[in-house]
Amino acid sequence: MTIVLIGPPAAGKSRLGKRLARRLDLPFVDTDAVVTAEHGAIAEIFAQHGEPYFRRLERAAVAEAVARPGVVSLGGGAVLDPDTRHDLAATRVVLLTVQPAVIASRITSGRRPLVTDVESWKRLVEARRPLYESLADYTADTSSRPIDAIVDEIARWIEDPASKKEPHD
Repeated sequence: MTIVLIGPPAAGKSRLGKRLARRLDLPFVDTDAVVTAEHGAIAEIFAQHGEPYFRRLERAAVAEAVARPGVVSLGGGAVLDPDTRHDLAATRVVLLTVQPAVIASRITSGRRPLVTDVESWKRLVEARRPLYESLADYTADTSSRPIDAIVDEIARWIEDPASKKEPHD
């Protein structure tokens, strides 16, 4: 079973994904962490080589990660790639959302090259929203509830036989 977490930057995909993987006794892969470990900081990749180069690195990490059972956290823009969207058809996709009012404290690290403030985050989310929603089998908001409650909710959904996703072309 492969569960993929998608959503905007700072929605909590990595943090929640680690806990969900532990809860389900599955391996965890953060595709941004894979790219960073192999190629350096994402902000530096963007600055030195541009977004298209980063997206190629990201696509390779995603293809490898979703080919195996586990919980996979995708970078916010990974869904822009048509091949990634095709790969997600055979997985269970959880969209994590977060309200703009709580995002400011989550985006202050400077590690997100496409998000410099709340307004740029809002524009990015609005542009990607249709893609996120079209891919999602389940949606959970991470704005204010305890992370363990969200993990429990998602785990119950995954463990429910009625929620199984049928692969489609």
